[in-house]
Amino acid sequence: MVIPRIVPRDTGFPRADVENDFLRARRRQVLSRLAAKLRLEPDEVNLLLRFDEVCDALGLIGQRDLGLRTIKLSSIVGSVEAGRGFDRRFRPTSNLVRARWERLALAQRRGESFPPIDVYRIADMHFVRDGHHRVSIAMATGQKTIEAHVVEIKTVVSPAGIRGRGDLLTRRERVSATRTTN
Repeated sequence: MVIPRIVPRDTGFPRADVENDFLRARRRQVLSRLAAKLRLEPDEVNLLLRFDEVCDALGLIGQRDLGLRTIKLSSIVGSVEAGRGFDRRFRPTSNLVRARWERLALAQRRGESFPPIDVYRIADMHFVRDGHHRVSIAMATGQKTIEAHVVEIKTVVSPAGIRGRGDLLTRRERVSATRTTN
């Protein structure tokens, strides 16, 4: 059963609206974590993929700058930095990110512009270098795309089928096999 997403109305009080947006995102994260536990899913399902772990598993060959692009928020699966305070869908995992999150969300509601985020691209997956809060706010407010400065990463092994950290182990083995045969 798919639960329709209800877009909240603005109250006319931007400060209250951003507080509600943050609390809504936190509730969704907590409920998602609880549902995953009830379904007996491993904890890694809701964790951000770490860019360095993915590169190690796939074998980094090189990179090239693609410049400014519009990317789908759904393609953002990880981060360059560990423990940024967000889950796989960039929902806040604690109140530690609340003050900055609300400050940026309030600025966005007031019409201020933000610089593009910075991401690495591996195939169709994106990893945030800079802009974690902006991604979280965009997802929480129902946006589908975001402007990003993209650097494409080339790898030895195809990243096809990677959904979580568990999938990286088999890729590491393939990279090791490829390197020993060459």
